[in-house]
Amino acid sequence: MQFEELDSLLTPEKLPYLSGVERLPDGVLHVAVLTRMPGVSPKMIAWWFGEYMQTTEHYKRWHPRDHVWMSWEDKQPGTHVGAKHLVHEYIGGRLHKLCISFVPTEALFGDALKQRPDALAICGQPGLLERPIDLGRMVHLALPTQWGCELHSRFWLGYVASRDGSRLPVGVANAAWARRSLARMTFGRALAVHCHEEMSTLAGFLPELYGSES
Repeated sequence: MQFEELDSLLTPEKLPYLSGVERLPDGVLHVAVLTRMPGVSPKMIAWWFGEYMQTTEHYKRWHPRDHVWMSWEDKQPGTHVGAKHLVHEYIGGRLHKLCISFVPTEALFGDALKQRPDALAICGQPGLLERPIDLGRMVHLALPTQWGCELHSRFWLGYVASRDGSRLPVGVANAAWARRSLARMTFGRALAVHCHEEMSTLAGFLPELYGSES
């Protein structure tokens, strides 16, 4: 699925698949992960990202094996939007030092979410922590169900951009051959496993935590 087809996530029953990894014609690596989260509401997920998750201890609980360290930059109380999530985490057995810049839903969806006011979209741009470079686009879309919610996580890796306005050879970096080298299929498969594990772990404790802390 091309990034430009993002709105189709709002009607996932029409999509050809809900989990998988594919290489797009422009070299971008698309990773799709479906996690079913019984007892979890979109409101709980918003609370986890925007209010509760503040420390490395919280972050490690989300994935006890892979999550190592976290901090926030430009974090405002009660919201994740506009903040940068600074993390050290293992993906596929390799330590990655990342910066996830969370952006307003309108930056990726435009006005499309107005047709699903019951949904929640966590939107971000994952990149490098030690260099001001973003490497892709990311969405966690929570759609409520009678038993909880379905979380549709999507990553498009290979959209290289400067995070601080500095001049980078982004034209070369965004060439199809460069994208294939930057985001390999093996990493995409490892990311899919990691994402499903952490979101399944979150579903296991979030309802009780939200009930006791919110």
